Amino acid sequence: MLPIAYHSIYKHPLPEGHKFPMLKYELLPQQLLLEGIAEESDFFTPEPADLKHIYAVHEKDYVDQLLNLTLDVKAVRKIGFPLSAELVERELRISQGTITGCESALNNGVAFNIAGGTHHAFTYRGEGFCMLNDQAIAATYLLNHRLATKILIIDLDVHQGNGTAEIFQDNPNVFTFSVHGQTNYPFKKETSKLDIGLATGTSDDEYLTIVNKYVPKLINQEKPDFIFYLSGVDILESDKLGNLNCTLEGCKTRDEIVFSNCEKFQIPVQCSMGGGYSPDIKTIINAHTNTYRVAADLYS
Repeated sequence: MLPIAYHSIYKHPLPEGHKFPMLKYELLPQQLLLEGIAEESDFFTPEPADLKHIYAVHEKDYVDQLLNLTLDVKAVRKIGFPLSAELVERELRISQGTITGCESALNNGVAFNIAGGTHHAFTYRGEGFCMLNDQAIAATYLLNHRLATKILIIDLDVHQGNGTAEIFQDNPNVFTFSVHGQTNYPFKKETSKLDIGLATGTSDDEYLTIVNKYVPKLINQEKPDFIFYLSGVDILESDKLGNLNCTLEGCKTRDEIVFSNCEKFQIPVQCSMGGGYSPDIKTIINAHTNTYRVAADLYS
């Protein structure tokens, strides 16, 4: 069983010509079903998260401005989506999808969210298509409910998880690890517990050597009892918003390294999809589907 959070609201309507590929949230579940990687029974529909879980991470004033649609124009522009009640509901459902996925992963070993990986959301603001930080919210939920005591967040999106780094900068129970393009957005980086910034054009060999070195090293060093994995596929050489040169096969091998170590050390893992902006939507779907293919093989 692969517990997978999904709601039709994930595919949110955007103005024509917008660069964010919302279509992937509709196509990815279809592809998983078509290939038999997942069954209908694997999918669950998240409700909007209880606000107490949101307030535990994000400043109340900021959350209330989202809920009341009173964010100023500059703040909305920084997020990159037109603000609406449906968009805020979408964020709340994504957050709950990751929380519920964590609870499933404690029993099943692994869980997914078709969306999520909103790692540019800070305690007090959003940016970069991120409003509420789903994995930070779920990590805090696990700690507050004593379902975990030490958490490792493995962020392998091409963009640094700056919001996640800021949220947990003073929390010794959450180790934030980000491998990203050094000259990519965000241009002002925050400080994760461990950041590895890669040069423009970094390809599979160097990238995979780093992931293969640090994932088991950090598991042994930090001894987490829960792992969050942000599996952005914007590391691909074809990506419009990334500057690394990884191949589809290299991206899949990266997923194999992460999941095989989680499985080897028997640590539950929740995976949110993160970014992917290749011009051909088929490339994005194939790369995201590979993440599920790998997990299905390991956890079946």
